[in-house]
Amino acid sequence: MSKRTWALLAALMVSVIYGVSFTIAKDVMPTYVKPFGFILLRVFGATVLFWAVSFLGPKEKIQTKDFPRIIAAAFFGVALNMLTFFKGLSFTSPISGAVIMVTTPIIVMILSAILIREKIKFRKIFGILLGLIGTGFLILYGKSIGNASDASLGNLLVFINAVSYAVYLIVVKKLMDKYNAFTFVKWIYTFGLLMVLPFGWNEYCEIQWAAIPIPILWEIGFVVVFTTFLTYLFNLVSMRELKPTTVAVFIYLQPLFASVFAISLGKDELTWVKIISAVLIFVGVFMATKKKS
Repeated sequence: MSKRTWALLAALMVSVIYGVSFTIAKDVMPTYVKPFGFILLRVFGATVLFWAVSFLGPKEKIQTKDFPRIIAAAFFGVALNMLTFFKGLSFTSPISGAVIMVTTPIIVMILSAILIREKIKFRKIFGILLGLIGTGFLILYGKSIGNASDASLGNLLVFINAVSYAVYLIVVKKLMDKYNAFTFVKWIYTFGLLMVLPFGWNEYCEIQWAAIPIPILWEIGFVVVFTTFLTYLFNLVSMRELKPTTVAVFIYLQPLFASVFAISLGKDELTWVKIISAVLIFVGVFMATKKKS
């Protein structure tokens, strides 16, 4: 199997895990753990895990001049990314949040063209737009509209999250080209932990661990180990071989996998809207990720 195929599979796994996590995280928040407290739990757990497995990588020393880029990656990829998304979802509906999140590939495409002068082929542009139409169709017509306490603020925060993640994908690319992932990812999460600590500490202290049922503890563990730790590693694997615009396209698959998981649990039903959306998304992702022979 080629390195590119492995990279595409890693990006696919990220979408599967995130899709499943939408349902799992809603079981935990805000009943047992509030959003910022949950973020602190995620980042702390992932930081410990990254330091624990860092010996698996080669012994490389990070040059001092690269630490500002690592701190920027921590800010855009961990702190700002997680804080604005969780807070934004608490104000707006999941449907509106998801619609805004799928603008990420377009933002990445624009920023890549400006910042790293990536040439964007018409096939990739068409694939991205097709995926956007399919995802928007799924989100807007595939489920009922939820309530929103402050939709304008929530939508703004989720949009900031989308831009933040787009910037992170571009910032981290140069680190991937220079170092092994295990060399710098532990530092990204260490700086990210310091950034989210002031926001999440009070909510973390409010957690009543004794009152949390065992199944919910397992779900918290899933979010820390799979949704935070493994997805970050898979993302870095995919970033080594793929362009930022290609990695970003896989965001379109997340609502699709979220629907599949919900249907499998009997919390949703299969409709023609979901089938048509799935076809549009898969064709869009195929066109955007297909390498010209």
